[in-house]
Amino acid sequence: MLFRLFLMFSAFVVLFVGGVFLYFMKDLPSPGKVNTRFIAESTKIYDRTGDHLLYDIHGEEKRTIIPFSEMPDSVKYATIVLEDQDFYSHRGIKLSSILRATYMDIFNRKAAQGGSTITQQFVKNSILTNEKTFTRKIKEVILSLEMEQKFSKDQILEMYLNEIPYGSNAYGIEAAAQTFFGKHARELTLDEAAILTSLPKAPTYYSPHGSNPENLKARQEYVLKRMGELGYVSQEDVKNFSEVDVLSKIIVKREDISAPHFVMYIKEYLESKYGGQGVEQNGLKVYTTLDWDKQQIAEQIVREGVEKNVKAWNATNAALVAIDPKTGQILAMVGSKDYFDKSIDGQVNVTIRDRQPGSSFKPYVYLTAMSKGYTPETIIYDIETEFLTRDGKTYKPKNYDGKFRGPLKMKETLPMSLNIPAVKTLHLVGVQNAIDMAHRLGITGLSNPNRYDLSLVLGGGEITLLDHVSAFGTLATGGIRRNKTAILKIEDSKGNIVEEFKQTEGERVVDEKYVGMIDHMLSTNDYRAPIFGSNSPLRFDSRPVAAKTGTTNEFRDGWTVGYTPSIAVGVWAGNNDNSPMKSGADGVNVAAPIWRSFLDKVLVNYNVEQFPKYEKEETGKDVLDGKIAMEENVKVCKIPGKDDEYCLANDYCGPKDEKKKNFMEAHTILWYVKKDDPRGDYPEKPQDDPQFKNWEKAIKKWYDNQKESYIYGKPPEDKCKEDDFSKYLPNVSLGTSQDALKIRMSAGISAPYGVDKVEFFLGDEKIYSGKNKSTEYMIPDAMKGSSKKAKVEVTDKNGNKTSDSKEVSL
Repeated sequence: MLFRLFLMFSAFVVLFVGGVFLYFMKDLPSPGKVNTRFIAESTKIYDRTGDHLLYDIHGEEKRTIIPFSEMPDSVKYATIVLEDQDFYSHRGIKLSSILRATYMDIFNRKAAQGGSTITQQFVKNSILTNEKTFTRKIKEVILSLEMEQKFSKDQILEMYLNEIPYGSNAYGIEAAAQTFFGKHARELTLDEAAILTSLPKAPTYYSPHGSNPENLKARQEYVLKRMGELGYVSQEDVKNFSEVDVLSKIIVKREDISAPHFVMYIKEYLESKYGGQGVEQNGLKVYTTLDWDKQQIAEQIVREGVEKNVKAWNATNAALVAIDPKTGQILAMVGSKDYFDKSIDGQVNVTIRDRQPGSSFKPYVYLTAMSKGYTPETIIYDIETEFLTRDGKTYKPKNYDGKFRGPLKMKETLPMSLNIPAVKTLHLVGVQNAIDMAHRLGITGLSNPNRYDLSLVLGGGEITLLDHVSAFGTLATGGIRRNKTAILKIEDSKGNIVEEFKQTEGERVVDEKYVGMIDHMLSTNDYRAPIFGSNSPLRFDSRPVAAKTGTTNEFRDGWTVGYTPSIAVGVWAGNNDNSPMKSGADGVNVAAPIWRSFLDKVLVNYNVEQFPKYEKEETGKDVLDGKIAMEENVKVCKIPGKDDEYCLANDYCGPKDEKKKNFMEAHTILWYVKKDDPRGDYPEKPQDDPQFKNWEKAIKKWYDNQKESYIYGKPPEDKCKEDDFSKYLPNVSLGTSQDALKIRMSAGISAPYGVDKVEFFLGDEKIYSGKNKSTEYMIPDAMKGSSKKAKVEVTDKNGNKTSDSKEVSL
């Protein structure tokens, strides 16, 4: 019975599948008509006005058909290795791949990627369309099976290699060889063949003229490695050809293209959404957000800025992004000094590459602090401090100039870009919270928080310039995030709108009050002047402009990012290969002049707008309100013989003992606040914080080194006592001797503070005053036979006096 049911079910499945195939076969084109094409139309990319054509993605395909015999084995083998290792053994489809794709479609509700045979790929690209539907997939399977019946494997591979798109409008291996290497396909070397076969999977992403050349090279090396493992080439060839700098052999042709980095950014987006073939043949009209006037200004200023930087700082490249924060629209994008300059990797779009931002990351950390209840007035100590890292190691950051400035307010430490207060601020808010804030503002990287520790605030994580400017744009709007966009509208060949930008109110990601605090810090020139000088490129007198610079270790990157309420602009300067610039090539020197020049030219067309006004508020906690417990000009005497002990001055200490001192009852901020609730109750056990001990120790050491100005601790409550000073008062004993002519006097002196003056008297006459401890005196005849009082008086260096005397017969 079960066997009969199984046979019936099997028959049903066979009939059902056969019926489906017959249903779809009736409308299928003949697989023999593989050269039938629709008329391709180019996709045109415009600026925001539609008046300036930035790039025409040509509909005219560059293709030269060549026979199978002229295709080098290296191209054939590399293609099979990458696309379909079982090409010569299957019947046109792989059932396992189809089942896997079906499973993904059903259970993940998305189209599965990969798994198509070379035959299927040829059918999809040459006979069918790229639409991702079940019906198209069924047609693809049917036609692939038919193709395998009508043509040999070599014929199918020949057609595939003559049809496949390689990017840059090159279709087929011959056109690709001519386009990228200026030679016939039959002349390709193994390294060149491997690089070309790496392109079809994602022609724009892997384009040697695009932003990901290192990924293209990695894919080429993978192809060579697999060819060696499968026995197509020797291991020696794999090694030798992997080491060839094949990218340097690529021909750079200056196409008719404007704003090339921006165009390639758009093109990559289009291909990811509409497919490479669809972009090159479907006649799209793409209206971008690019402001052509600003783009031209940006390109000129970047070019001129790099020319100066090369000579002064050995910085060969720069990049610039400008965004309208009120819409999120990208107004200008310059990815390098010169897109066509191979010597600097000019085609790499630095605006979308991860680079360390240096101190330009600090505003995100300070904004996190403001949102937690800290204030711009909060006291934070810029002193030499040792930190404990998450893994238990010690970390001792330094400021840029190696100096320490003692207690400062947060509103001073951020504009001056002081590292030690910034690291302390990151500890107060927490690494994860700082990253969350950066993400809310618009940073899309930093996806693995466990990688980062306290150095994050100094630029220890990598982000892109484009994201950085977008996030600063969120600051420019007072905390309303609008996602960055580069597209205004896309029309198909018939004029139908397939995609269009819609203005939104955006999403409030942080309270305007806290952003206003950051605006105030970053736009007040007086705060940054002690480090940057009063006339740096960051100073604006005619309107408020917020700005922050950044510099990475060994001067590998220089940044300046800033904003007004109407525009956010960021500049990176350095070398694409990450080689160091000259010492001193910090952000204010290499990036800020470019940034300032751009703003000077474009801001003339913007109204002057104000940031939200910062209103100082009292929290009731001195450390948050910018106050330190200090009593000034307290009259005290240092108690001799005791370290750092004082008493309130009175007659028991000498006149020179008395000093006016400033007493500081200072502690680390951890003494006064709970990190996550700074305005709440005082912490019961501040010493439980792992940083407390080192921070407190650093403060005491700082004030110990400032004894001329400050005394660490509370002022004394007790007045000086006689016993405190009695054993330190001077003591003297007088000795005398004489003969018929002279009297000799000497002093035995004990003076802990040192002897300032010794005076000898005979009767009412002072016979000596000076430093000597003895003296002689010629006895006048009139005195001889009389009795006189001999006396010695000693004054110490603190003004204390003592004396001794005796009667002598002369």
